[in-house]
Amino acid sequence: MIIAGVDIGSRHTKVVLVDRLGNILAVYSSRTRPPLIDLVDSNIENALKQIGALRTDVSYVATTGFGRSSYPDRDLQLTDVTSAAFGAMHAFPNTKCVIDIGAQSSRAMKLAPDGRVREFKSNDKCAAGAGGFVERAAHYLEVPLEDVGRLSMNGNTPVTISSVCAVLAESEIINHVSRGETAEDILRGVHDSLSERATLLLKRIGIESEVTLVGGMGNQEGMIRSLSDTLGMPMNCPENPEMINALGAALLGIRKLEKSAA
Repeated sequence: MIIAGVDIGSRHTKVVLVDRLGNILAVYSSRTRPPLIDLVDSNIENALKQIGALRTDVSYVATTGFGRSSYPDRDLQLTDVTSAAFGAMHAFPNTKCVIDIGAQSSRAMKLAPDGRVREFKSNDKCAAGAGGFVERAAHYLEVPLEDVGRLSMNGNTPVTISSVCAVLAESEIINHVSRGETAEDILRGVHDSLSERATLLLKRIGIESEVTLVGGMGNQEGMIRSLSDTLGMPMNCPENPEMINALGAALLGIRKLEKSAA
């Protein structure tokens, strides 16, 4: 029996296949594009190819992300908050708080011992508080996105980026470049800006250790370092953090199956 968790995000659509015991069998991700139904079908098929399985082997499909209701063949749909919390606790069972920094929004969650979300807050200002801002900063600085985390780690004198608006924040970056600031220090400043906003969200719900970071920003070591420094505590970050929401959806699909079979 194979259960598919599908995270239809604003930038990428991710698929995680698990067995009935929750073991990860395959993962697959591609850029989100219309039509979403065909995209999800294609991603599931590509994930199945990795393990030599057929679509008929998939017993259950759980969707999450902004496009979760767009896939008609789903058996279950879940909010990003619910799936992120469950996936984070699966990766780190002692997780008390979760930070999920996506392309368009950031969220902070406080969890109950069973993985349920007790409280959460989302950024309500602008994309300057989310991962999309990092993409735009990298594009302006002509830096490959995969190099941002490493370059940020080399920033010894981070610049200050105080605007809560992405457009104004980009203007700040332009000003820093014109003053001769290095890409390393600017990117460190971008990460610090995101960390400060994420920390403010956590403070609104009450920070408790352990804190786990999920979402694509977890692939940037500079982001992890910045969050740890801002919070003053170590930061959990799972392998393939961008896949955690899809994993959480798949695992919650297993729970739903077990309840229906009881």
